Amino acid sequence: MNFTYFLFFVCIVICTLIITYWAARRSQTTFQFYTAAGELTGIQNGMAIAGDYISAASFLGIVGAIALNGYDGFLYSLGFLVSYLVVLLFVAEPIHHLGKYSLGDVICARFPSNQIRWIMAIGSFIISIFYMIPQLVASGLLIRLLLDLDYTTSVLIIGSLMTVYVVFGGMIATSWVQIVKTILLMSSTFLLSLIVFSYYNWDINDLLQKVKAGTPFGDQFFMPGHLLSNPYEMISLYVALILGTAGLPHILIRFYTVKNAAEVRKSVLTASWIIGLFYVMTLVLGLGTAAVIGYDELIVADSTGNLAAPLLAKALGGDFLLAFVSAIAFTTVVAVVAGLVISATTAFSHDLYHHIFKKGKTTEKEQLRAAQWSAFGIGLISTLFALGLKNINVTFLVSLTFIVAASSNLPIILFTIYWKRFSQTGAIIGMVSGLVASLSLLVLGPHIMNVENGWILREPIFSLYNPGIIAIPIGFLGAIIGSLLFPGREKVDFETFYIKAQTGISIRRGND
Repeated sequence: MNFTYFLFFVCIVICTLIITYWAARRSQTTFQFYTAAGELTGIQNGMAIAGDYISAASFLGIVGAIALNGYDGFLYSLGFLVSYLVVLLFVAEPIHHLGKYSLGDVICARFPSNQIRWIMAIGSFIISIFYMIPQLVASGLLIRLLLDLDYTTSVLIIGSLMTVYVVFGGMIATSWVQIVKTILLMSSTFLLSLIVFSYYNWDINDLLQKVKAGTPFGDQFFMPGHLLSNPYEMISLYVALILGTAGLPHILIRFYTVKNAAEVRKSVLTASWIIGLFYVMTLVLGLGTAAVIGYDELIVADSTGNLAAPLLAKALGGDFLLAFVSAIAFTTVVAVVAGLVISATTAFSHDLYHHIFKKGKTTEKEQLRAAQWSAFGIGLISTLFALGLKNINVTFLVSLTFIVAASSNLPIILFTIYWKRFSQTGAIIGMVSGLVASLSLLVLGPHIMNVENGWILREPIFSLYNPGIIAIPIGFLGAIIGSLLFPGREKVDFETFYIKAQTGISIRRGND
């Protein structure tokens, strides 16, 4: 075991546990546990959103994707960044105005129903688990690489830490772990980018020439088609990336952690700037990896490219810089997974336990205890999944998460806020059709059915790796057709609801 790696790892763990201890003393109510009592500023919340959003797949995977596939790899970054325009323009402020703790609150503000709470909670749980599994698998492999621990021990360490953060610290601990992660990640990425430029004496043309020499694509490195040659695959992937963010529960519930709409806007703008700058730097690191490490050496070390950033750090700065960058990657995993756990916990303990099982008749102490036990159970379930899938490639679950969110949550959120004729039945049909379509196309597609390395060794029934181009329209069409066929009677006046969604002002109309 390398002592430098171990020292950085221990420092990160101690710092995050100190944050959790501090937060635990401030998480004595459900309002504090679920939303940090709405006390974060817009800038703090924006940093936490960026920490929640930039996953290990972004930090490790995109650098490798750029180094191995050139132009196509960077398009992932653009898709992730543009997605925040959808969040800013259409959903951020209404989510803050209509909800209190969960996405179920938002939809039930217009359609108060236990059925709605059930289905929104199930959707949030599925999306959170799908996103958590690849993060935990990646973290297990990373710790095994650095500390020479076996995979099971590595995953148990990560699973235990994320559960401790949420059970004891709630949203306060989660938020500050994410803020610290953002500061460390941006600092390390900026430092590594400067070292790349310095390595080539600040001559960008020299860097680009070395990139061409280090890749088998040559001049074509900067042209599309190396990663996704099928245009339908490309369109499908980018539609899912752009639309999926606006349906991710762990991102949207962060708009409850600030006190007003102005801070919501500041949160999204801050997150967008941080995420944008980060992805520009991943381009530099990807080019640096192609130039310094080279395609062949990277393939030999790791054919997936996920070790591109650590390999580049070691080539430029030795074991110390490698340990620093790897520790940041570890913090990235922990911060994202903690955000996912708090999202799933809120859906279960608030929507199901408090509103449905107990019919809203629980004390503050009972709600807090339920939330803590929910966090423990969700952490245990996701850890067990990760342990069972250690020999299976689960990276596709990241892109699938965006597809599920865009095809199930997003249509319901948008139509609830903006469409007068939208009905409760339409919401249920849209949610179910989006979930069923995305999951079915996954099972029938080449990620699962593949004669070479699939879970089911046979030709796929559905040929696209990214089924968003089919699943997302199905979710929207299900919501539209369901609403037109089953209009239902509105329990909430739409004009009153719409004014509250856009302004936060509740008004009474007529004799109400």
